[in-house]
Amino acid sequence: MFSEKIVRNLERSSWIRAMFEEGNRLAKIHGRENIYDFSLGNPFGEPPVEVLESLKKHVLSGETGLHKYMSNTGYPDVCEKIAKSLEDESGISLSGKNIVMTVGAAGGLNVVFKSLLNEGEEVIAFAPYFVEYGSYVDNSGGRLVLVPAQTSDFQPNLEEVGKHITPKTKAIIINSPNNPTGVIYTEENLKKLNDIIGDKEKEYGSTIYIVSDEPYSKIIYDGTKMPSILSIFKNAIIVNSFSKSLGLAGERIGYIAASSNIENVDLLMKALTFCNRTLGFVNAPALFQRVVADSLDAKIDVEDYKAKRDFLYDNLIRLGFECTKPQGAFYMFPKALIPDDIEFAKIATKYNLLLVPGSGFGCPGYFRMSYCVEFDMIKRSIPAFEQLVKEFKK
Repeated sequence: MFSEKIVRNLERSSWIRAMFEEGNRLAKIHGRENIYDFSLGNPFGEPPVEVLESLKKHVLSGETGLHKYMSNTGYPDVCEKIAKSLEDESGISLSGKNIVMTVGAAGGLNVVFKSLLNEGEEVIAFAPYFVEYGSYVDNSGGRLVLVPAQTSDFQPNLEEVGKHITPKTKAIIINSPNNPTGVIYTEENLKKLNDIIGDKEKEYGSTIYIVSDEPYSKIIYDGTKMPSILSIFKNAIIVNSFSKSLGLAGERIGYIAASSNIENVDLLMKALTFCNRTLGFVNAPALFQRVVADSLDAKIDVEDYKAKRDFLYDNLIRLGFECTKPQGAFYMFPKALIPDDIEFAKIATKYNLLLVPGSGFGCPGYFRMSYCVEFDMIKRSIPAFEQLVKEFKK
């Protein structure tokens, strides 16, 4: 009766959402204040004041045409502002013609893959990875190829990636700062990846695009450097959103930026624009295009996230967990206390702890925690973690 593929996929639905729903069930039993929900990456706190002031300005301005259709790429002046910001960061010449405004990063990734992929072509991802990438690639007739995790530091597994590149490889998707680990890929490793790609392109006579998913690029700790993808890779396509950087997850506003160094970039931009329309997005939300253009220099309170990271990390290490300390984003990816991370997450619910199994990110044996939550909840959760650890010392 319905799509067989979709029905099959429902059976493998997101662990993140499953644990979120489990939290709602437990809250009815124990009370919301007694549930320690680390499942969902929903930005904490309200958007910066610059965002709110811009929103108020545009809503009350009386300007005409604010809520009407515009070019499928978005408002030209907004695209120019974003291009200038990226040019300043990367040193790569860009104009508004290199930008397409999108319905969040998820919408942008679907537009990119629809524009790039022919049936059966492959997109490589490094584990652990955001599980929806597989669906986005599949939506366009492609196939996601997973490179196993390098669990020593969760940098991209350069020893393995070359073995997974084939004549069908069309793109490699990277996510840094990474969801779920919070790791930032180093410039050295990205340059090595670029060399590997170059060698494979020569071997197969192909072009391999780097698609960089960057919604956490402004949430960085301890002065860590965020390398510029545009300055490292010739065939770079950035997909970004303001969901995390400005706390606007529900507004669904983002963009695609394609390097001016890409061969036939004008044709690519036409394809991206066409797919933005024909996938049904039509154009990014008009009002919030104006708002984010006014707020490119605004910042959320990264120190708040950093304090939560430090407190949670220090306590987990004290309790005997192994974990790579996050450098960005608002996730932590500790090693489970038993090899079966799914069973571990189930046992954790006995203590009202909602943790997402690493298997859902292509990396069994670990679990993800999202610390974009109230600090008080994190503090109240520590005794529950202590009980959980005792469970495995019996």
